[in-house]
Amino acid sequence: MGATFSDAPQDFQRVLRSIQGARVRADVALVEAPAPGRIAPYAVAINGEIVGHDGVEGSGRFVVLHDPGGQDAWQGKLRIVALVKASADPEVGSDDMWAEVAWSWISEALAGLPHRALGGTVTKVTDRSFGDLAQTDDAVRVEVRVSWTPLDSDIAPHLRAWADLMAACSGVPPLPEGVTMLPGKSA
Repeated sequence: MGATFSDAPQDFQRVLRSIQGARVRADVALVEAPAPGRIAPYAVAINGEIVGHDGVEGSGRFVVLHDPGGQDAWQGKLRIVALVKASADPEVGSDDMWAEVAWSWISEALAGLPHRALGGTVTKVTDRSFGDLAQTDDAVRVEVRVSWTPLDSDIAPHLRAWADLMAACSGVPPLPEGVTMLPGKSA
């Protein structure tokens, strides 16, 4: 990531260095994006996309906000705001517990990471066709919006948690540490 803020507080400069050194799944491509300018004095944004899996669609945005004076609602000086959008298998459309499962993925991914004030939403939209289109399979899209306050400036593990959430929502299985899935394959 190329963001630099030479006038930024040391806390935010540590955030940027942590992001620059972060390693995520090989099937998640990251690119720096324009950050929101009105929410906090300092911000960095990253867009991500699932790559290398035929027929799999998943993308998202990961934003780190920094307000040196802190914000009461954040319960700290840093705030992570993340979004995941994915196409899901049609079975997800009929699964009433899917939202709870998706929420458990982010909760589990953040377990052990120093954070607080976790909140968000899980949305599932099912498009069902009728009439002459009745033979068309249901199309299911999911969206997870989540935010939390990291308790230190080591953001790399939080970025990995978000990348893992994006893969899970897209139907890509978790990989053991150090294992890379071959392109075009899915478990």
